[in-house]
Amino acid sequence: MSREEFVYIDMIALDADDTLWENEPFFKESEKQFCQLLDKYGSQNEISQLLLQIEKEHLPTFGYGVKAFTLSMIETATRISNHQVTGQEIQEIIRLGAQQVHQPVHLLENVELVVQYLKDKYQLVCITKGNLLEQELKVEKSGIKHHFESIHIVSEKNPDQYKHILDNKQVNPDSFMMIGNSMKSDILPVLELGAHAIHIPFHTTWEHEIVNEKVIHPKLRTCGEIKELLNIL
Repeated sequence: MSREEFVYIDMIALDADDTLWENEPFFKESEKQFCQLLDKYGSQNEISQLLLQIEKEHLPTFGYGVKAFTLSMIETATRISNHQVTGQEIQEIIRLGAQQVHQPVHLLENVELVVQYLKDKYQLVCITKGNLLEQELKVEKSGIKHHFESIHIVSEKNPDQYKHILDNKQVNPDSFMMIGNSMKSDILPVLELGAHAIHIPFHTTWEHEIVNEKVIHPKLRTCGEIKELLNIL
């Protein structure tokens, strides 16, 4: 892998959650506390599996983010308890969600160094999906918003959404690169468009984002950590 491979790249987009800063570990911790709260109604595995099922059911209606997650926890509590869940338990679930929204933003190691480097060489944007207010809060708290030409918060990451952004920026897919941790959301849709992608896996991934089959593509590269970008871009 060398810089010569990417000499024609004009615009680079970075994912946010679990690429620039921690996100999924907060959901995992909230889920753990949620299962402990409801342990009289079922095992941790039963509760977690039902929660995942309900989250997927809710995606078309509520989308992604803490608010959708909180609503899914409430419905999970109702179902797993056969409608016996108490008002006090519901209140605690709401508290878990509110607590997560107000978590500080922890940039991953070397992120600020890499972002400063990339913005001096490329048209640098951030493309993240989720709840608009939640993502705006995280972007503001991150302290790195000023390095990006623009921030795009979308409800879903699919080829049509990426194409819409590229068309507005008047950027050809062949001169665009997406960098992120999610194979499903950050990598496969842009490869389908004919763009380039670099996958930087995070140590934990939401089950809905997992792609089980190995992806091999001439325009796909993988890095172990974000600092490796300094050697190839």
